[in-house]
Amino acid sequence: QVQLVESGGGLVQAGGSLRLSCAASGTIFMINALGWYRQAPGKQREMVALITRGGSTTYADSVKGRFTISRGNAGNTTYLQMNSLKPEDTAVYYCNAVIPRYVYWGQGTQVTVSS
Repeated sequence: QVQLVESGGGLVQAGGSLRLSCAASGTIFMINALGWYRQAPGKQREMVALITRGGSTTYADSVKGRFTISRGNAGNTTYLQMNSLKPEDTAVYYCNAVIPRYVYWGQGTQVTVSS
């Protein structure tokens, strides 16, 4: 099993920055990819950014050039640096870990961007 704990959410003004962290524990050697998703009220959960074991990254078009996903050296931590935040980035942000045949999710952290 893998346990995920997110931190770093909060309230920020438009144009500001936040850095989210996600710490994984448990059978981390099985993790093939770590990712960030978000869900705004009344909307479906959507992918924000992914990083694979090999370091390849994928971003949603809406965050390209503003958000950066990275991974700690030990491979059990992922970060999401969010710059130039917009009110539409307001959502609960979830970390996930992909292992063979299963996906684990964190409990989520609220990000609120005021205009």
